[in-house]
Amino acid sequence: MAETKPVLDRVFSMEIARVTEAAAIAASRLIGCGDEKAADQAAVDAMRTALNKLDMRGTIVIGEGERDEAPMLYIGEKVGTGSGPELDIALDPLEGTTITAKAMPNALAVVAFAEKGNLLNAPDVYMDKLAIGSGFPKGIVDLDRTPAENIRALAEAKGVPLSERMPAGRPRSLNSRSKAVKARSILVDSRASHSSR
Repeated sequence: MAETKPVLDRVFSMEIARVTEAAAIAASRLIGCGDEKAADQAAVDAMRTALNKLDMRGTIVIGEGERDEAPMLYIGEKVGTGSGPELDIALDPLEGTTITAKAMPNALAVVAFAEKGNLLNAPDVYMDKLAIGSGFPKGIVDLDRTPAENIRALAEAKGVPLSERMPAGRPRSLNSRSKAVKARSILVDSRASHSSR
C-alpha cells in the first residue's frame, strides 16, 4: 500500500515560516517610526505577497482589519497560486502595531494553516481565550469557570502551591482575580494591540 503524503508536510511548513518571516521583516523596517498603520500595511502587503507564492488554494477564515479600518487580509480572501491543497488560514500579519511603532518588544507575525474545514470560521469579534501548557488532563480549565477556579485547578494538577502558578493576561481580566487566590501574574501590556480593548 502506497503511503500518502500529508497535505501540510515538512517542506510546506518551511514555506509557511517564510510567510511570517516576510511580514516580520517588512514591519521591522518601521520599528520606532510612530506610524502604526504604516507598520501594519507593510506586514500585510509582505504576508499577502508571500501567501500568493504558495502552491495552495487558501481561504482566510480568521483575519484582521475589518473592525478598525486597518489594512487587512480579510475573512474570505483567497490566497495562493490557485493550485494545490485547499487550506483554511488564520492570521495576524502584525500583532502589536502600537508596540512596533513605539519600538517596544514582543510584536508578532502569526499564521496558522489547516486543511479546509478544520479552522473555526470566526466572525471578527474579540473572544475570551484560554491556553495552558502541555501535560494537563483534558478539561482542567474552562472558560465558564472563574480565573481563580482555573488557577487553583492548575496548581492542584501540578501539585504546587498557588504562589508558584503564574498566569498571564491583560490587566483588566487577570490582575485582581489572580490576587484573590494569591497567585503571581504576568500582565500583558494592552498597548500590544492596534485597537483599544
